[in-house]
Amino acid sequence: MPRIIYDVAVTLDGFIAGRDDDVSIFPHTGDHVDAYQARLAQYSTVLMGRRTYEIGYRYGMRPGDLPYPHMAHHVLSRTLALPYRSPVRVIRDDWVAHARTVREGPGGDVYLCGGGMLAGLLARHGLVDLLRLKVAPIIAGDGIPLFAGLDRPLALHRRSATTHASGVTYLEFAIARD
Repeated sequence: MPRIIYDVAVTLDGFIAGRDDDVSIFPHTGDHVDAYQARLAQYSTVLMGRRTYEIGYRYGMRPGDLPYPHMAHHVLSRTLALPYRSPVRVIRDDWVAHARTVREGPGGDVYLCGGGMLAGLLARHGLVDLLRLKVAPIIAGDGIPLFAGLDRPLALHRRSATTHASGVTYLEFAIARD
C-alpha cells in the first residue's frame, strides 16, 4: 500500500513558506538538494493544494504543466482553472476520501507536496504516514505553517536524522497511530 509522505522544507520556527508564499527563503543549492531529488524519483503520485501548485507560475510553469513529470498529479482545489486536457487532475471536493483512495490504490508512495492546510487536513484524518523535513537554518517569523488546523498533537517516532554540509538538517519521522 502506498504511503502518503509529507516531504517539505521548513524553517526553524515551523514555516514551509515565508510571507506571501515566499519559498525563496530556503536554500536551493547544496548537498541537501541532491538528496531531495533522489527522494523525488521514488514517488509515483503528488498531492498538493492550489496555492502550492500556483507557486510554480512564479518560476515559469504554465497552468496545466506538470512540476514533477514522472508523477501523477492531483491538485486539491475548488477554484483552480486549468486548460482542457491538462494531465493535472483537479479534485474539487471530498479531498479526504480522494486521498484515502489514492493511499489505498496501486502504485508507489505519494508525495504530499503541500501546503500546510492540506497537510493538517490529511493528518487530522490519519492519512499522513511519514514526515520528511528539510530543516533550514533560518527563522521566517511569519508565513505558512507546517501543519494548519490540527485538532490534537501529532506523536512522532524519529526514524533518521542527517546534517548536510549546506546547513540543512534532514529529519524523518513516522506518524504514531493511536
